[in-house]
Amino acid sequence: MNEKARLSRREFLSVAAGTVVAIGLPGLFATVAEARQAELAGLLRPDGRPRVPPGQTVIERIEDMGGRPGSPRPEDFALRVQGEVATPLELDFQGLMDLGQQDFTCDVHCVTGWTLLDAAWRGVSLSTILDRAQPTADARFVVFQAAHGYTTSIPLTEASKPDVFLAHSLFGAPLPGPNGGPVRGVVPDRYFYKSAKWVEGIKIVARDERGYWEKRGYSNSADPWKEERYSR
Repeated sequence: MNEKARLSRREFLSVAAGTVVAIGLPGLFATVAEARQAELAGLLRPDGRPRVPPGQTVIERIEDMGGRPGSPRPEDFALRVQGEVATPLELDFQGLMDLGQQDFTCDVHCVTGWTLLDAAWRGVSLSTILDRAQPTADARFVVFQAAHGYTTSIPLTEASKPDVFLAHSLFGAPLPGPNGGPVRGVVPDRYFYKSAKWVEGIKIVARDERGYWEKRGYSNSADPWKEERYSR
């Protein structure tokens, strides 16, 4: 990948004539003090991997971030679940709220190099939605479809994990529009571009479909512990 493409992602610039949304700028982040960074770097997850993946800097919070978002209004939210499923679904915001709500606490890792620990969300496990839709025997991947044509995909096995979810709240408040509200995906064990903001659809497919950033040179697997930032 050329340096222009790397810079474009790192600074989260709007691209494609403004149709894909900027997420934020490094200068907006409040980083944790250096001594604390060293302490956090020594922490391990239950699976034995470091709590902070290599190449990441822990931040204290994420400020509101710019760009052209989807509608933040819950009344405008509509989620369509389709593709390789026995039971296609259409959910408005209340329909999503009527599903089993859960609290989730997870770490978030951005491909640009920041990590937010213990982000507290509320939402619906993606597995709850998949159970209702009943993926067919041919289903292998889940494609998130979001505002302004943004897409990204993850394997169905990843989507079915209990800690992958659709979030409508962050730190006890409705999810802000600039952070993907009213509803965004959260895939904790992948770089954050796999956690699509302003989700509008979930498509279950037999063959993978590369998403917006993946088509532009970013890793499709996006494993932070392997530093899979860019395609090889």
